[in-house]
Amino acid sequence: MPHDVAVLAFEGISPFHLAVPSTVLGNEALAARGLGYRVRVAAQHPGTLTTSAGYDLTVRHGLELLAEAETVVVPSWTRGTPPDAGLVAALRAAHARGARLVGLCLGSFAIAATGLVDGREVATHWEAADELAHAHPAVRVRSDALWCDLGDVVTSAGVAAALDTCLHLVRTDHGALVASAVARALVLAPHRSGSQAQFIEAPVPAAPGDDPLGAAMSWALARLGNGDVDLDAWARAATMSRRTFTRRFRERTGTSPQQWLLDQRLDRARVLLEATDDTVERVAERCGFGGGASLRQHFRARFGVSPRGHRAAFRPVGSVSVA
Repeated sequence: MPHDVAVLAFEGISPFHLAVPSTVLGNEALAARGLGYRVRVAAQHPGTLTTSAGYDLTVRHGLELLAEAETVVVPSWTRGTPPDAGLVAALRAAHARGARLVGLCLGSFAIAATGLVDGREVATHWEAADELAHAHPAVRVRSDALWCDLGDVVTSAGVAAALDTCLHLVRTDHGALVASAVARALVLAPHRSGSQAQFIEAPVPAAPGDDPLGAAMSWALARLGNGDVDLDAWARAATMSRRTFTRRFRERTGTSPQQWLLDQRLDRARVLLEATDDTVERVAERCGFGGGASLRQHFRARFGVSPRGHRAAFRPVGSVSVA
């Protein structure tokens, strides 16, 4: 059965934000694998709604969709306009029933208004972070993260980060291999970590072929299985001093070289667990963790599940699973 997704529309909504969930979750790469989501749009007051693009749209369904959906998406929101009691009640009821709530960009404002993230953490567009924190002081607001996944509630930064977040939902529901297929179909980066900075200085090199950092990343990826990658040798691959390399790497990626390398190892481990029959020890070796204990520790800390549990969740039915 398809996974039911209700996407909330409202007066003045951005057509881009409204289209993101169906663009990612309704992609043919999912349908071809029998993993389709059923994405439907709901409005508190069905009928004709205006958009920020200057044209109108017609929404047939009301908030009754929220009572059926397994995932409810609020794609952005109108700043300075708190959701009314009826919408808050519908979101809370959906959550109590077990639905996953997703706030894309300024949709975090509507999610925060429910009280469900009091004492917890949400992401939103960096430009609106102070406003959200002031309106909801019980919520810890992240202005530096692309997305934040609490399990029952997922929130994201602005605009393009909504695409990353919906791709993250696919990865969570169906695994890294399926998410990569969707990313290829949409010509998206297969995985930008939720911890990646929202705003990164000079993310693109000035000229093709003149990219020492890109070459250094490729150098490190070719050595993932070699255990510790020496930072000085890595800097030399970029023809930079260690200090300059570390500074420019953070400017480029929003994170440290060591953290980036750990992210790449964990991503490769996730794919190997889904796509091969290698033991956990062998996967750890191929990804440069040195041993299964290290892989298990980092994998559980990042994904909240053991490597073996991840394999059991995302291996095709009837495949052989090994310890």
